Amino acid sequence: MKPFLTAEWRNLVMVNYEVDAEVLTPYLPLHTELDTFNGKVYVSLVAFHFLNTKVKGIAVPFHRDFEEVNLRFYVKYKEGREWKRGVVFISELVPKRMIAFVARLLYGEKYGYAPIHSSVKETDIRSLQFSWGRDAEYSLFIDMEKKAVPLEEGSEAQFILEHYWGYTSLRNGATSEYRVAHPSWNIYPVLDYKVNVNFETLYGKTFSFLNHLQPASVVVAEGSPVAVYDGKTIS
Repeated sequence: MKPFLTAEWRNLVMVNYEVDAEVLTPYLPLHTELDTFNGKVYVSLVAFHFLNTKVKGIAVPFHRDFEEVNLRFYVKYKEGREWKRGVVFISELVPKRMIAFVARLLYGEKYGYAPIHSSVKETDIRSLQFSWGRDAEYSLFIDMEKKAVPLEEGSEAQFILEHYWGYTSLRNGATSEYRVAHPSWNIYPVLDYKVNVNFETLYGKTFSFLNHLQPASVVVAEGSPVAVYDGKTIS
């Protein structure tokens, strides 16, 4: 089966917070359940570069390269004897209105538009910056080592990064499932970071407590080419 979308996901910054399961239960798509690492439930603020984007093999002018910022959490779904590990998005922001519209239409995902800017700098270290919002009022700053290293088997970082399915609640109460394919990613050891985000303004009162919560971890992945396949409905 040919993918619906191909691209490169690069410079993936994931700021991970440990939360109570009750916070995320209302957002669970039907038939899924929360996925945990050592009994802990996580929500992640993610920013990354979406590059060389093609839909059905066709590159849309002025819509190939852009940033994305999202808030997501981790679920699993049992199909027969197989557990599929995936993600659910609370919100996804991109700086392209057409991309947000198409993603909402085809996948039912919670995409919205926001101006997003980013920079990558290399000196003796590697630095990433993402800023977004009307006046760039939200931002992430990360300093890291220049050399990426493989994921450690069984680590929290591996748990965060290796979920290869997406699940979305549809208006009719069913659940949409789609597959994302990519190799295991190397990660950059993080040296320092700064998170300047008002979670209540961006995501509602449910997530306001994140304004006062220290991240459990910050993971920066090198990324790779990815393929996203057509979804199916789990009724």
